[in-house]
Amino acid sequence: MTSSRRQFLRSSTSLIALPFLESLGFRRFASAATVASRPKRLVFLGLGWGLTTETWFPDNQKPGADYPLPLGLEPLARHKADFSVLQGLTHRFVNAGHQGSTFWLTGANQFAVPGKSFHNTISADQVAAAQFGRETRFTSLQLDCGTYAGNSGHGPGLSVAWDASGKPVAGQKNPVEAFHRLFSSEDTPIEKRKTLLRQRHSVLDTVLEDAHDLRRGLGNDDNAKLEEYFEGIRDIEIRLGKDEQWLEIPRPKPSMPAPKSVLAGYKEIELMYDILVAALQTDSTRVIGYRQPVDTLLTSLDIKVFPHDMSHYHSTMGEKLDASQRRDTANSELLAGLIDKLKASKEPDGSSLFDHTTIAFGTNTRTEHNGDNCPTLLAGHGAGLKMGHNIVLPKGTPLCNAWLTLLQGSGVQVERHGDSTGPIKELLA
Repeated sequence: MTSSRRQFLRSSTSLIALPFLESLGFRRFASAATVASRPKRLVFLGLGWGLTTETWFPDNQKPGADYPLPLGLEPLARHKADFSVLQGLTHRFVNAGHQGSTFWLTGANQFAVPGKSFHNTISADQVAAAQFGRETRFTSLQLDCGTYAGNSGHGPGLSVAWDASGKPVAGQKNPVEAFHRLFSSEDTPIEKRKTLLRQRHSVLDTVLEDAHDLRRGLGNDDNAKLEEYFEGIRDIEIRLGKDEQWLEIPRPKPSMPAPKSVLAGYKEIELMYDILVAALQTDSTRVIGYRQPVDTLLTSLDIKVFPHDMSHYHSTMGEKLDASQRRDTANSELLAGLIDKLKASKEPDGSSLFDHTTIAFGTNTRTEHNGDNCPTLLAGHGAGLKMGHNIVLPKGTPLCNAWLTLLQGSGVQVERHGDSTGPIKELLA
C-alpha cells in the first residue's frame, strides 16, 4: 500500500521512496516557488593517501576563472564552470599522514583532552544533518569502504562522519548494504532480503501492483520520470547480483586468496555514486558522506603499486608517480559521471538536482602525508558559492572556513565550525 501523499510504495519487504512527481502534489514548486526554494543537499566525498600535488592542483599563479585545467582534473573539463578548486587550506592541528578523513570534516585536535591520545569533534556533515535530517527518512547516509579503510589511508573512524560527542558514525560498508538500507523494509530480516536478491526478485516486484495503480494517476512526464527511476533501481540490482553471492562465502584461510568482489574499486565507487543519486532523488536524505576506497581502486586499474608506497612517489617517481596520476584521473572521471547524473535528474520546477546540491571532494593530506594545502574541490549550486574558479587563499587558511562557508550558504544555522575563523569571502558568489 502507498503511504499518505503517495511518496512511498510499500510492501512487507520493500519501501520504495518516490522521486518528486508533479502529479503527486509537487506542482506547487513549478509555479509558485523559485529554484532557491528546493531542498538543499550536501555530499562529502572523502579520500585517503592524498593526491598528486604537481598535476592535480591548478597553477596558483593563475587564480580566477581563466585557468588551464591540470592533468588530474582534465576529465572534469565539461563541468569546469560548475566546480571550484580551493588552494591554501590547512588543518592546523592535524599532522597525521595516515588519517586522510578522520579529521577532514572536523578539524579537531586529537590531543586536546589531557590524558587522552585521541579526541575528535562533530563533523560538518553531521552539523548539517542535525538541521536537514528533520525532514527526511534518514538524518544522513554514510557510505564507507569497510575493511579497505586502513589500506585506503583513512585512519580511525567508521565513515567520514563523527557525532556531537566526537564518536564515529558507522557507514554502509559496500553497495549491497547501502542498497538494502535505502530500498528494503527495515523490519525485514537481512537474510530474507539477501534471499530475494539471490532469487532475482527485484525489490520492485513486491510493489508492482501498487505502482501500476499509481501510474494511472500520473501525467506523461511523471510516468516517464518514474519509469526511468525504476529502471535505475533494476540496473543497480543487476550490478549487485554477483556481489550478493560473495557475501555468503565464508572468509578463506590465509593460504587461500580471498574472493574478489566484481564491483571492487572503480565499479564499486561508480555504483555507490548511483545509489547516492537515488537517495537524493527521493529525498530519503539530504546529507551524504562517502569514505572512498583507494587500494581496490588501484587494483581495479591494474596498478601494482601498494597504496601507501604510491603516496611517497617523490622518492622514486616512475611507477609510483604514474600510479598516483592514474588514481587522480580515475577519481575525476567518476566525479564527472556523478555530476552528469545529478544534472540529468530533473526537479518539478524544471531545475536539476545539481542546482540544489553541493559536493565537497577532498582529503586531509596531499602528497607524502603533507597536511598543508588540503586538496579541496567544491561542485554544485546548492550553497550559492562561486563556481568555475581557481581560488588561491592565503597559506594557512583553516579548512574549516570552507566548511563554515558551505554550511552557511546551504542555510545551516551555525556561527563557527572546528577551528574556523570566518567564512571565505572569495568563495561567495
